[in-house]
Amino acid sequence: MFDFGLVTNWFNDLLLSVMPQWAATVIECVIIGVVLLLAYALLALFYIFYERKLCAWFQCRLGPMRVGPWGILQSFADMFKILIKELIRLENIDRFLFALAPYLVIVASMLCFACLPWGNGLQIIDFNIGIFFMTAASSIGVLGILLAGWSSNNKYTMIGALRSGAQMISYELSIGLSILTVVVLAGTMSITGLVQAQADGWFLFKGHIPALIAFVIYLIAATAETNRGPFDLPEAEHELTAGYHTEYSGIHFGFFYLAEYLNLFIVSGIASLLFLGGWMPLHIPGWEGFNAVMDFIPSIVWFIGKAVFISFIIIWFKWSFPRVRIDQLLTLEWKYLMPIGLFNLVLMTLIVVYGLHF
Repeated sequence: MFDFGLVTNWFNDLLLSVMPQWAATVIECVIIGVVLLLAYALLALFYIFYERKLCAWFQCRLGPMRVGPWGILQSFADMFKILIKELIRLENIDRFLFALAPYLVIVASMLCFACLPWGNGLQIIDFNIGIFFMTAASSIGVLGILLAGWSSNNKYTMIGALRSGAQMISYELSIGLSILTVVVLAGTMSITGLVQAQADGWFLFKGHIPALIAFVIYLIAATAETNRGPFDLPEAEHELTAGYHTEYSGIHFGFFYLAEYLNLFIVSGIASLLFLGGWMPLHIPGWEGFNAVMDFIPSIVWFIGKAVFISFIIIWFKWSFPRVRIDQLLTLEWKYLMPIGLFNLVLMTLIVVYGLHF
């Protein structure tokens, strides 16, 4: 499999040959930042179109068809519409916190986005506690949502923010337990280490029943963590108008909208990292010819393909189940998912200690 590290190292050596170390570092950081922003925006536009078409398919419709062939330019039209919308100034609000909230949400999303293992040699941020850092960075988004609801001085936004805070903080526990289960199996919290540990088989297949249970718990908790149906109570239209971002307009509303779709990709990317090998291709022991063919597929295609597939499952949830009540949502987490996750973590620890995994 091609190692993109050869390209990045060549580019780094080229810069160092014509400029000092500090200047090369600055240029590399700027280029990486621009590429991340472009990828962030393009993936968000793709996901908006992707969900609209999937929703239409589930409901036996065509979906957006007017702008561009097969409606593929509809997301771009919506983006330009949001960009030119007026930012409405509200009275009797906390202006600083009201303006700060969407930026907190987008920064948290961007930090996690930058940590994803895009391909072989395309790891942007990698250190020995990489998955722990991603979990911590993702928690910043809750602050933005709570500030948005409180600073808007609106009872609907406040209720939506409280619901979202309770929901996201609760389901982070189950996500954390699922991640810990995989960390125990891999023996490392490094993102690159997690990928390399699956070179001879993805954890979903070689981690026995605890890995499968952790995968199911993660999918349910990630759906709730991203406020997507059937757990979209913070944005329940029939109760709260638009939830915590009711009072936002223009680009500020666009930030919330953008982060919501990118968070779907991020949780899907983390699931592919933990359970499906990240960018690691599918290898079957003994099938050397098959494995050689799989290695020809670029690693970045493997990672994005896995993430899009898991996103399909999460979108399938949304358009298959009715919205649950708030008491049902919290009961599912505290009475079922968390106890099962704790038991599953102990079970995985025993399996690793006694060497029972594949």
